[in-house]
Amino acid sequence: MSTDWGEIYRRSYLDVVRFLYRKVWDQDRAQDLAQDAFVRCLDHEPDNPRALLFTVAANLARDEARTVLRRRKHLTLLKGEARDSAPDDPSADSERSEQTMRVEAALEQLTERDREVLLLWDAGLSYQEIAAQTKLSTGAIGTTLARARKRLVDAFESLEGARHAAR
Repeated sequence: MSTDWGEIYRRSYLDVVRFLYRKVWDQDRAQDLAQDAFVRCLDHEPDNPRALLFTVAANLARDEARTVLRRRKHLTLLKGEARDSAPDDPSADSERSEQTMRVEAALEQLTERDREVLLLWDAGLSYQEIAAQTKLSTGAIGTTLARARKRLVDAFESLEGARHAAR
């Protein structure tokens, strides 16, 4: 049986973009990575196309994160060299809202497994698909997801409390 990637694209594109956005925190980049994920999957005939798609998307996001870290290190070095000649632009980093930054920070406080399970669930994957992606048992997904949600809420509330205390 041939995989109907067109139908999978129509049903899953927005879920994949949302999943990737929460990994890279850039809407345009998330859309680009989603397109790349679909292109890389076209030559495959998997038993579970959606699971393959999210696996490829997660790998692309991981690669993207490594690239961003390398760029940041390089830019930090360049910024240090240029500090003598040009003042810092404080408005350059003010693109995101405060709440988005706190959500991102709260997600970063989670373990990789908790973050992955939450993002896959948020992207619309079933417990079976999440289990296949994360190598956890299907029965463990509900518990892992509940604990991850609690940890996310606790981390966010902690950041909220710190923000209010700083005022």
